[in-house]
Amino acid sequence: MKNLIKVAFLSSVITAAMVYVVLEWRPLRSETSRPPGVSWASAPENSPAAAPPAGLGDEERNNVEVYQKYSQGVVNITTTTVGYDFFLRPVPMESGTGSGAIIDTQGHIVTNFHVIRDAERLEVTLPDKTKHIAKVVGDDPNNDLAVLQIDLPRAGVTPIPLGSSKGLQVGQKVLAIGNPYGLERTLTTGIISSLGRSIQAENGRVIEDIIQTDAAINPGNSGGPLLNREGEIIGINTAIVSGGTGIGFAIPADTVRRITGDLITLGYVRRPYLGLPPRGVIALMDVPWLADGLRLGTNAGLLVVTVQPNSPAAVGGIRGASQEVIIRNYRVPAGGDVILAFHGKEVNSLQELAREIDRYKPGDRVTVTILRGNRKMDLPILLQEVPKQ
Repeated sequence: MKNLIKVAFLSSVITAAMVYVVLEWRPLRSETSRPPGVSWASAPENSPAAAPPAGLGDEERNNVEVYQKYSQGVVNITTTTVGYDFFLRPVPMESGTGSGAIIDTQGHIVTNFHVIRDAERLEVTLPDKTKHIAKVVGDDPNNDLAVLQIDLPRAGVTPIPLGSSKGLQVGQKVLAIGNPYGLERTLTTGIISSLGRSIQAENGRVIEDIIQTDAAINPGNSGGPLLNREGEIIGINTAIVSGGTGIGFAIPADTVRRITGDLITLGYVRRPYLGLPPRGVIALMDVPWLADGLRLGTNAGLLVVTVQPNSPAAVGGIRGASQEVIIRNYRVPAGGDVILAFHGKEVNSLQELAREIDRYKPGDRVTVTILRGNRKMDLPILLQEVPKQ
């Protein structure tokens, strides 16, 4: 009886061993029989774009065509900063990732400033998985934009054309391509939800004319392109409202063109100025009793106190205060012009004035509407570049 038990036990062990060898021994397993692993999907290197399959609707076909043609121009940006280990020794640390759009054959890439801020090293990954060290051509924190450059391969990458943000309409279809959460070249679609929004850059400056969209934009999408149905860049995705609200924002293409043009050719942004120092104007809406005491005839606009010598404002004839008077036991400036509008746009704060000036370039001619005494006047002003410090 004991011998029978031993034989049965040995038979079971031998059978189990043979099953294990057949199922698990690697030489006997084909590559196709392996269980699938988790990996990021990517198109084969230099593979031609496949024609959209039959049976797709017009919108689906458009999505496929735009993605196949221009996703090759979207890159992944990885930043490395310097950190410190337990012994306070400097060590490189990967600090974040973002997206970027190749805009020309010279390898210029537009992205967000906040994507590359404080980076000691920038690495750009192309769709074919090759990695390239990028240099910063220039950046503009005021508009959250930066331009990088890499040595662009001669083949396999299609720059994305920069379109215009003029004439955009709420309800217009848009497509966003980026690298949310590291998932490379993800396409999402939606519409323009609103236009003319304002958001605050990290340095506190307000960015105007922002495009709002419901196309899904997540961390990692920053710096990627927002496209129209022709595949043109109409904005650079820059911010989201947290909490999964489906609200994203993009910097308009016309701002991108103006800023990147200066960054590529000069390495910095040429900014116009008027020549009124921050403490050189008083917003009358903030001190209504001042307008009444000076008998200005208006509670709106900016009272000019000081004008910088030889500035566009001084050359154009804007006058600062010529005397001081006592009102409510305060010594206040008097005799200065009141700025009512800048090139047709009413201005009631220094921030509004600065915002309107930023819409123009050095060399542009604008009209400043002032109130001098009881007389309303339009003064032609030639804007100049901010003097280098």
